Amino acid sequence: MAVTILAIESSCDDTSAAVIRDGEVLSNVVANQDVHKLYGGVVPEVASRAHQVHIVPVVDVALRKAGVSREELDAVAFTRGPGLIGSLMVGVTFAKSLALALDIPLIEVNHMDGHVMALFAEAPRPPFPFLCLTVSGGHTMIHKVNAPLEMELLGQTLDDAAGEAFDKTGKLLGLDYPAGPHIDRLARQGTPRFAFPKPEIAGYDFSFSGLKTSILYFLQNQLRQNPDFIKEHLADICASVQDRIVSILMDKLTRAAHDTGIRHVAIVGGVSANSGLRQALEAAGKRHGWTTYVPAFQYCTDNAAMIGLAGYYKYLKGEFADQEVTPVARYHQM
Repeated sequence: MAVTILAIESSCDDTSAAVIRDGEVLSNVVANQDVHKLYGGVVPEVASRAHQVHIVPVVDVALRKAGVSREELDAVAFTRGPGLIGSLMVGVTFAKSLALALDIPLIEVNHMDGHVMALFAEAPRPPFPFLCLTVSGGHTMIHKVNAPLEMELLGQTLDDAAGEAFDKTGKLLGLDYPAGPHIDRLARQGTPRFAFPKPEIAGYDFSFSGLKTSILYFLQNQLRQNPDFIKEHLADICASVQDRIVSILMDKLTRAAHDTGIRHVAIVGGVSANSGLRQALEAAGKRHGWTTYVPAFQYCTDNAAMIGLAGYYKYLKGEFADQEVTPVARYHQM
């Protein structure tokens, strides 16, 4: 008998709903919040209020696009964390209420598990085990994925995430939020001719705080000498910053692949949409004989389809939440 799951994602500033049937994505709807561009970053209170406005119509559209009625649902999956508490509260409360009203199981999902499961939204899907680099605005980590939802953490950032380094750099350069796509676009027009340091961190862990500081000091020094430095060299600055961030990520991923002997390698998360990182992964794959995997763009950023896919495998295991479940800002169950 088919298993049909409605999934809810509201961890940050995107309200999303999706319908998954037997591990296949029937619909995936996302409502963005452009208002945060005015503030140069996500404002938690504004985000949570916008989720309250968006969640009912987004769920309605997802069900209609999938051609599924509420009565056909077998479970409701939702992001429990990590994320912004106010935003998570909207999604969790909605999911609990709907599951209670329909008398169907409730499934909590770790947002980071969801990003990894985004690889299973479309073919080709990686075989187990595979290595997965998760790169977003709040997280940077490498997992050895042994089975659906069975992941071994090999390394993670010790301070800031790669996505944050992109966004903070963009703010220094006067780019709109989120800065990652703007830096990516400008980098394709420039040359990486400015050198930024690479942190010396043991093992597979990352650090980006020092890089952010070096970019700040570099720009301050150059602007003292030439007030128009950013305007005159914007594309080359973006290319240089992107080149360094990508090299940091790929060096660690390459080391992990070499040490484990795993030849199926993937990247997921919002930063996996970056063209420089995608090209670097493809080039590394050809150089080292890897088979590489990257989700389609719609599954890179926050979306409910990835939550539903993770929820589907939890459903098969009978791993359900109760009505006492609450959102958590930091969710370490991996």
